[in-house]
Amino acid sequence: MSGGIDRKMSWVKTLDWWLVLGYLLLVLLGWLTIYASEYDPENVRSVFSWSLHSGKQAVWILTAFILNLTILFVIPPRTFETLAPLAYVLVGLLLVAVIFIGANTRGSHSWFVLGPLSFQPAELSKITTALMLAKFMSRYDYRLSRPRDFLATALIILVPMLVIVAENETGSALVYLSFLLMLYREGLSGWWLVTLLMVIVIFILTLVISPYAALLVTLVSASLCVCIQRSDFRPFMVLYLPAAAILAVFPWFYEHYLSTTFLAVIRPGWVLAAATLALVVFNLFAAYREKNSFRIFAAAAVVLGLLITKAVPFVFNNVLQDHQRTRIEVLLGLKEDPAGAGYNVRQSMIAIGSGGLTGKGWLQGTQSSYGFVPEQSTDFIFCTIGEEAGFLGCLFTIGLYLFLILRILFQSETARETFTRIYGYSIAGIIFMHLLVNVGMTIGLMPVIGIPLPLMSYGGSSLWSFSVMIFIFVALCRNEKKYFL
Repeated sequence: MSGGIDRKMSWVKTLDWWLVLGYLLLVLLGWLTIYASEYDPENVRSVFSWSLHSGKQAVWILTAFILNLTILFVIPPRTFETLAPLAYVLVGLLLVAVIFIGANTRGSHSWFVLGPLSFQPAELSKITTALMLAKFMSRYDYRLSRPRDFLATALIILVPMLVIVAENETGSALVYLSFLLMLYREGLSGWWLVTLLMVIVIFILTLVISPYAALLVTLVSASLCVCIQRSDFRPFMVLYLPAAAILAVFPWFYEHYLSTTFLAVIRPGWVLAAATLALVVFNLFAAYREKNSFRIFAAAAVVLGLLITKAVPFVFNNVLQDHQRTRIEVLLGLKEDPAGAGYNVRQSMIAIGSGGLTGKGWLQGTQSSYGFVPEQSTDFIFCTIGEEAGFLGCLFTIGLYLFLILRILFQSETARETFTRIYGYSIAGIIFMHLLVNVGMTIGLMPVIGIPLPLMSYGGSSLWSFSVMIFIFVALCRNEKKYFL
């Protein structure tokens, strides 16, 4: 009898109640904040009113709970591993199909509209990509360091990412960079993360200063990284740094002294191109002589930097849409547009700043009540928290997210199955990227790219996807633990 009772109660012992509690608190906080973001003191309506986003969100929450229970108690956990390739392909087909038959929403073809309901395949794609990576990388003969496996892993991430870019959903595509956290845990060299950071720096420098300055920084960075890898800084101090200083002042010297002489043919761009070629050739020769593959990596990084400095102006002027260019220009201080692209961010920052330390109180936010911040229940929901709960409320909310993320990472590290660990790290990275970008854009540190705040922003697609994402992980962890009771 006691054995039967134990088996019936095993779900109580194996379920990660801390993770479930963190999820429930964020969902509840999001629902109340959605109501606060559209609260009208002159026309008070119930939080369950169907005319409000909070009323519709209540339905999404209820259906999300049903999905969660189905994942936990109906679907065998092994199903997610078995069907990962099929799910990845099917969602990939949806990503392609929505480009041609999806609704055009502000220049983006990423939504299927089915009557009163809208569905975004990109939200599901994050889950299927995480599952596919976990399936592929958990093979017994998999090695990330092997070129064949590394390339296949990169393609699993890049294929849906590039299709989403084709949908004009740049923000959703950027989320795929979060898989770098999992790849780093599985053995990816930290130099790849440094390279990504340098790509961002080169992009900004190309737009803000010039391609010349961006390429010069690339040369200096690559040389410094080689010296760090070899633990020998003498070449950097004696050769690379002085050469970089000469290249930095050469445009000024050319303009004032050489441009009107017969030496005018020695243009700064050609000099820098020659220095770039010399550094690439030198690193390739040194790689052969020293048997040091990192030299090849450094040479490739320099070539990549050169290509980026040439591609950024073209992509910025010919690929990005007008509103995307304007948002980046406003963020980088290249353009002032307080009534246009910068309006949302400016009003968001006013709302957050007006909340002070403890906030104005729930339903007391004037920015919310009078609709100063557009899309306040979706992309800019965090500013409602800042206005009504203040700095302490923001800290509490971010703390909840960090608790959720750290709990997932902890469970991933203690997991016995490689599939569970890889999937856990993948979804932790996705949640962190959403948090970082969404909060960053509401306080003016990142461009507005339409990324929701997980579990809190209004919307069924977003809530469902994050709920399914988290509870698949809860189910995988529970499946491991029930055999050790």
